[in-house]
Amino acid sequence: MAKQMDALISRRTMIETGLLVGAGAALAPWAMAAEQSNLPVIKRKIPSTGEEISVMGIGTNAFRSANYAQLRDVLKRMQELNGSVIDTAAMYGDSEAVIGNALSELGIRKQMFIATKFNAENATRSGPPPPMESVYGEASFERSLERLKTDRIDLMQAHFLSSVEPLMPLLQKLKKDGKIRYIGITTVSVQEHPQLIEYMRKYPIDFIQIDYSLENREAAETVFPVAHERKIAVMAAAPLGGTHDSLFTHINGRALPGWAADYNITTWGQFFLKYVISHPSITCAIPGSTKVMHLEDNLAGADLELGESFTARLDEVSAPTPDEYPYGPFGEKQRGRYVDSSKQALMELF
Repeated sequence: MAKQMDALISRRTMIETGLLVGAGAALAPWAMAAEQSNLPVIKRKIPSTGEEISVMGIGTNAFRSANYAQLRDVLKRMQELNGSVIDTAAMYGDSEAVIGNALSELGIRKQMFIATKFNAENATRSGPPPPMESVYGEASFERSLERLKTDRIDLMQAHFLSSVEPLMPLLQKLKKDGKIRYIGITTVSVQEHPQLIEYMRKYPIDFIQIDYSLENREAAETVFPVAHERKIAVMAAAPLGGTHDSLFTHINGRALPGWAADYNITTWGQFFLKYVISHPSITCAIPGSTKVMHLEDNLAGADLELGESFTARLDEVSAPTPDEYPYGPFGEKQRGRYVDSSKQALMELF
């Protein structure tokens, strides 16, 4: 595994090229996060333009109008804490409408970076069939503009890889016409990474969104080097654990490792998120939050960067053991969403 890593691009190489700046860390638990709103959330540059966005954003697939007042408060607090990236999708129920109404009511649309997604008709994905949508393609895009109460989308993403080729001409036209600022593609399926990499090399993509967490690190071996090479931003979906298995299920009341205090980490959420954003290839992580206290804890994990020693220490105690990872038996299980080996590695943290 070490030889494979040397053959790719190391964290140190990316640090030396200016993608990561190490520093100390001072994080706060939920009860203290409100008192730390004066600490700015760190920002990362979008490789294709150099524009800076907050390294910690928010995923909104659970946003629903029934909880509108609570969710409006979440977005209000996010802006107060200098967070900016909001990720949603046409197929996330009324999430787009909730966001559009809240940002309009709060008057903070210009301060936020909105990312949404759409599909081509008859798009498919690995796993269960997607929910049926009433509109696709350009009609879906126009509906997103209406729901989000905006005349331009910051990041427009093809939601499923099967939508990339049919939607790419439209995405390029929308960008040329100034209706979107960046083009992205997404997948949370590890087995689709070879196809993702092919599209990263083929099309003028600004962002990818993939599943990356302490539990699922396959992308660091295969996708991140290509993103670095092609100057593509990486948005980490499910940074608190895979889409089918939250990292919190492994905790079971355990205390944080004693050495976490060396980095002033006070909650498991900060612990898991700090690992993700400490990787130099990550531009932004988007943990889901529907409560202010969870949002504050997430953003408290992104107020200052940690140096390379933090992730090196975590990698040392929790690295998968098979030499052939991610291409051997462990990698096959990982791509199939069976993470029993990673669970065992995670237990070594405690």
